[in-house]
Amino acid sequence: MAIDLNIVIGGAAGQGVHTITGLLAKILVRQGCQVLFVQDYQSRIRGGHLFNRIRVSDQPLMSSREGIDLLVALNQETVLLHRDELSPDGVIIYDASVVSELPAGRSSLALTAGDLLPDRKAAEVAINAGASGALLGLLKVPLPPLMAMLLEAFEAKGSEVVGWNHKAAAAGYRLGAAAGNSHSLAGITAPAQPRLLLSGHEAVAVGALAAGLQFLSGYPMTPWSSVLNAIGQRAEKFGVVVEQAEDEIAAINLAIGASYAGVRAMTGSSGGGFALMVEALGLAGCSETPLVILESQRPGPSTGLPTRTEQGDLSFVLSAGQGDFPRAVLAPGTAAQGFALTARAFNLADRYQLPVFVITDQYFGDTNFTHEPGDFPAAVKIERAIDTGPVDGVYERYALTAIGISPRRLPGFGPVVVADSDEHTPDGHLTEDLAVRVAMHDKRLRKLKGLAQELDGITTDGPDDAPLTLACWGSSLGPVKEAVARLNAQSTPARMVHFSELWPFPAQAVARSLGRPKRLVMVEMNATGQFNRLLRQETGTGADHLVLKYDGAPLTPEYILRALAGHT
Repeated sequence: MAIDLNIVIGGAAGQGVHTITGLLAKILVRQGCQVLFVQDYQSRIRGGHLFNRIRVSDQPLMSSREGIDLLVALNQETVLLHRDELSPDGVIIYDASVVSELPAGRSSLALTAGDLLPDRKAAEVAINAGASGALLGLLKVPLPPLMAMLLEAFEAKGSEVVGWNHKAAAAGYRLGAAAGNSHSLAGITAPAQPRLLLSGHEAVAVGALAAGLQFLSGYPMTPWSSVLNAIGQRAEKFGVVVEQAEDEIAAINLAIGASYAGVRAMTGSSGGGFALMVEALGLAGCSETPLVILESQRPGPSTGLPTRTEQGDLSFVLSAGQGDFPRAVLAPGTAAQGFALTARAFNLADRYQLPVFVITDQYFGDTNFTHEPGDFPAAVKIERAIDTGPVDGVYERYALTAIGISPRRLPGFGPVVVADSDEHTPDGHLTEDLAVRVAMHDKRLRKLKGLAQELDGITTDGPDDAPLTLACWGSSLGPVKEAVARLNAQSTPARMVHFSELWPFPAQAVARSLGRPKRLVMVEMNATGQFNRLLRQETGTGADHLVLKYDGAPLTPEYILRALAGHT
């Protein structure tokens, strides 16, 4: 890449780190840059270290990377924690009122109250704006877009606050522009067509709305909460009922009831909250009620690391619920996949009358990706599969069919619809007839055959005949794809195979895509290689080596390459 900069902005919770990052990322995208930024925060309301990593390039980005070229330190702790990550020509922009210790021999730019604003109190309020201006000055990016965004961000707080931020940004810009450094984005021009900057969970939310979501229920829990918030912010515009339930048990039962009544319904949580939903998940399976569930992973067990990332819930989601019943499991790797697979989940749930999971994680949900508008479809096809034809005699909600799918009618629109959470006869009434039990159980499981034929969701990259294949699923796509690109650039032929539609397991498609590499490496963010176990279970073969990461930090291309180098 001709340009590839890593910017890290760090401070304590409550210092506005996320605000400054969001503003800068939008400005850089509008300038024409490709931007990807990752949030790293602790489970604190105030205090505790948090930082955001903005990667900027003139080429499309799929992953965060290690190293720091520009470090914006709003407190001393940021310098102490990140100084060893600085590149040889790295620059530190720091708040001189709170940072007194800097690594020796490093380029730095101090922001003092007197330089930004005459009024020290006002300067303390506007330090973020000053740091933003200094950063843009260093990078030779025009200042007016920042001024416009500061007005938009602080207009509600009054003209005085806007004025402080504008003056601080201008002063910081002058300081940055006057400082000599090797980092510049001056050669990048604005794109002919505006680009999109959105997080994985924002894309999931928009995909649900495009698919005709009508009811959402949930209880806040990191990192699922960002989906709940994103849809809630748009609920009035799209006519969606959003219900914050008293707990996750109520949330899933509300969604099941709404779906039974005929609306497209969704619920979700993270691992601990989903644990409370498991009994009701069986209700959706037994009553054959369409339901979309967003399960956003974070490290467990128990409360684990509430604001960190992991891919540790796959085995749980695949087996949750008592007894056997069909389900589908999808795991997007990019924001564009998040949009498409969430929309697809609603159609699958409706047509096959079963629960469909969309699995994400904190890294996927909170990371903002740059996309072209063409990465998203102009329209989403909505497939409801509601039967409205005439009925002769008693309506059989659970009629035995060759494909396992029974004609679905909505209550209140024609014949009486009888649904049951106990084992039941075709017309929906409770039964203890063991022969009926077997017939009904087999009928439900027959859905898996048709569903499996629809699933594929395999993305490949790199030469087909490469002796080394790196396989992954879900949010690992970006880091693995970049690791493969770097290997090929170093004359080490390698190939990536990524899976986003995990269950029913598309065994034949998986076998075709993997082929017979000399070396198969599975990359996962969990401690036990859960997808590799699934691969071995369904195909009889597994990876030659596992690259596993489960410390709560995002996967990076550098981590993968180091792990491969250690097992050559």
